[in-house]
Amino acid sequence: MTSRRSSAGRSTTSVFVTACAVLLAACTPASPQTRPSQAATADAASAPAAAGVAPGAARDFPPAPDAPAGPLAARTAELLDMVFSSLQGSLDTAAIRELGGTDDARVAWLLADLLRFLPSGPNHDVAVDSFERLTGTDIDGADGDVWNVVTDRLIAWDLPAPRGYVTWKRQLLELVEPGWAPFFADSDADIDWRLVSWVACRSTTGPSTRWMRRAWGAASPRWTTRLSPTPTAAAGIRTTSSCSAWSSASRRGPIPRTSWRSTTRVGGRRIGMPYCTLCGSAQAYLTDEVVDDVDLEGTGSYELRTTGLLSRSNKVMYEFHTGSVFDTFTGEAVSGPLHDAGVMLEPITVVTARWGDWKQAHPDTTIVAQDGGIGRDYPDDPLRGRDDGGPIFPIGDVDPRLPVQEEVGVVAPDGTAVAFPADAARETLASGEEVRLGDVRVRASAGGLTAELGDGRPVTSHQAFWFAWSRFHPETRLWTPVLNN
Repeated sequence: MTSRRSSAGRSTTSVFVTACAVLLAACTPASPQTRPSQAATADAASAPAAAGVAPGAARDFPPAPDAPAGPLAARTAELLDMVFSSLQGSLDTAAIRELGGTDDARVAWLLADLLRFLPSGPNHDVAVDSFERLTGTDIDGADGDVWNVVTDRLIAWDLPAPRGYVTWKRQLLELVEPGWAPFFADSDADIDWRLVSWVACRSTTGPSTRWMRRAWGAASPRWTTRLSPTPTAAAGIRTTSSCSAWSSASRRGPIPRTSWRSTTRVGGRRIGMPYCTLCGSAQAYLTDEVVDDVDLEGTGSYELRTTGLLSRSNKVMYEFHTGSVFDTFTGEAVSGPLHDAGVMLEPITVVTARWGDWKQAHPDTTIVAQDGGIGRDYPDDPLRGRDDGGPIFPIGDVDPRLPVQEEVGVVAPDGTAVAFPADAARETLASGEEVRLGDVRVRASAGGLTAELGDGRPVTSHQAFWFAWSRFHPETRLWTPVLNN
């Protein structure tokens, strides 16, 4: 292994705090006057480079190191206390170096967390050297950002975290966003904190982002006429009495910069629709069916917001009034009062289609205003192609049955996950053939796809990138055109 040891025992400046400030400055939300190109440029500085995941192939990782069980050795815990208590001053690199010789690979999780904020320099080199010694692996020559590489390995290895892991990790992340404290404070939370990382943006808390207004398409020609009916994508939802759409200039470009966090009304129902740019998934939930004895400040509805955190490259959402974290893929509350109450949001189908197809099928549809209803401009493609080579945040291993960013229509009736490659399903349906796996059948709808059971009952569905769906549902069944024959 290549030695990266620094001669300094302690960093002479607070490099960690400086790195946080730089990343935060890069992801500061655009003001109403900020042009899309400026916002996109700022966003580009806040995320690591693509990790180079080969489409349709398994990822190759070194063998997992052995990890001891039980509590940390007293000296190891002491060293971690020294490191994390020094975050706001001079980072204790001597303690980081000594951690590399403790022979406890579980500590590598905390070194990886530090590396998120140490992109280069002597502190970075000491942390990488200690990671290498703890895990018996070499980082030199690895493809991609170092933090991505080490975290991908840890996730793929499923290496256990040490006891007390959350105590140290929260010290790190709460320096970035003190508002995350309630998430860590819930000892009963069903959150795997090993998988949680910072997307380089703060959580959304401002009242101006609570409700995104909608404008009737026909009543706002300056906006709707800019939407080309062919390349412009739309995520559409339909209730019993109304339809609405959220526009996207490209398949990875939603209206807001890193994610949708829209809360709006459609057909008299309140809808929360998180969209994760990184995993290509727009999901919608009814938010007006609330439990008793939970203070929602008189709103009568849950309000979903983005935390600024990711779990395996999928955005982590929370409910604004209660501070309860939600699993975006399932709609289940995993922390806070809503977790204690067993809240599971009811999903509704999201159809991903070209705007022209959706508008033709639903001529009276509404569409979210160009500025999201809050007076802000957003870039058409916030990632600016950075994920063209694959996911840009750690995901661990991948399911090689499909390319990582293959778009799949997904359903989970009765808890059984099923995925349909979207393009192949459309082509098969266009040829007049049926698309079916087991009791789940896919139908063409308004230029997109919907699903139903064999008896015709509709099944809630949406689209996502394959890596995201298959990592959250590793047991998923997969339809292919071959199965039709």
